[in-house]
Amino acid sequence: MVGRAYSIFDTAMGRCGIVWSNAGVVAVQLPEAREIDTRRRIYQAHPEAREQRPADNTELAIEGIAAVLRGDHADLAEIGLDAGNVHPFNRRVYELARTIPRGETRTYHEIAKQLGASGASHSVAQAIAKNPFMIIVPCHRVLEAGNYADRISAYGGVISKRRLLSIEGAHPVASKTLFEVLLPVAPPRPST
Repeated sequence: MVGRAYSIFDTAMGRCGIVWSNAGVVAVQLPEAREIDTRRRIYQAHPEAREQRPADNTELAIEGIAAVLRGDHADLAEIGLDAGNVHPFNRRVYELARTIPRGETRTYHEIAKQLGASGASHSVAQAIAKNPFMIIVPCHRVLEAGNYADRISAYGGVISKRRLLSIEGAHPVASKTLFEVLLPVAPPRPST
């Protein structure tokens, strides 16, 4: 294979896409509302990729992703990734995210602290939002403070973090209300 290739595959949540190179998986696209939209998203991000039969590493990734999306356990730790175009900080975030066990979550701050950059919560959030390796790098397990699970990366398709976490048995807090976003709740005053 020269360059990049992609394949579309069935899961319990719909038709996903995966892009790979000789170095490993380049990106995973979770299902959009329609398969044509999934294909369009892949083409926009990887116009050079051509549809092909999956390579061995990619076939293992497909089997693992499908297992996770149907609620089964799958070990995706050995799936090779092509992170050549990924910023070094983001790569470190993804490596840590891959170590979060199924059914558990971490906050952006906890990941930043593990990286030795406790003030970098915003940078961790940006890295998570740019995660091209959905499910293989379980960015859905990294939440904002308070364990709110609303957003997923640009490659998230129609599946929310909350839905992925519920499949895995984790229970994040319901989404923030507009009131909480605009007017954060003040801590209670000590009684006198």
